[in-house]
Amino acid sequence: MIKNISNLGDAALYCDFGTEVNKQINSKVIRYFNAIREKNIKGINNLTPSYNKLIISYDLEVTNFKEIKDKIESLSESEAPTMNNKNLEIPVCCDLTFSLDMERLEKKLNLKRTEILENFFNKEFFCYMTGFIAGMPFLGDLDEKMRAQRLETPRVKVPKGSVGMTEQFANIYTFESPGGWNIIGNTPLEVFDSSKEKEPNLINPGDTVRFKQISLEEYKNYNG
Repeated sequence: MIKNISNLGDAALYCDFGTEVNKQINSKVIRYFNAIREKNIKGINNLTPSYNKLIISYDLEVTNFKEIKDKIESLSESEAPTMNNKNLEIPVCCDLTFSLDMERLEKKLNLKRTEILENFFNKEFFCYMTGFIAGMPFLGDLDEKMRAQRLETPRVKVPKGSVGMTEQFANIYTFESPGGWNIIGNTPLEVFDSSKEKEPNLINPGDTVRFKQISLEEYKNYNG
């Protein structure tokens, strides 16, 4: 349940589900997000879920903080529609041309390349949220021994499709972008498609992801 609801500026409120970052709390955020969206509450114009928070923006000409707060507090997680979460397999090539930070990770984690890749590709990831750039999934949770800090100096350009790791998360860069994650490979799969207005994200909060290692030749010939 929501631990606290507070003002966030003039036309938004902040739903706090706790301080921990884990699948259980994030699932509550997603269920409330779906329940509020399903209710189509008058005046709400945007919902922004994160690991353990939900920001609700509203139109002050239509409603106000107290009205929205009362409606949110009257909701129950059980009112959320059934979550049709997907189980996805994402192909990744870890050729040396793509694994830009593998040597750094080997030193930081004190693990061999083969150990890093074996752990990564045997892991099932949970999508906590998308953001930073359109459709970028934040995928947890890496094992403790696989967690490394961001680059000391972020790159000006990270190639589109890059698969990175930092702290407890993995991600996929949906566009070429600045960034400081540790890049271990690249996927030929289109993870965000702006031409699909209703569902541009391939990966959404609540989905689970497994990565599948492919060769450079498979990457070049990929047409999925």
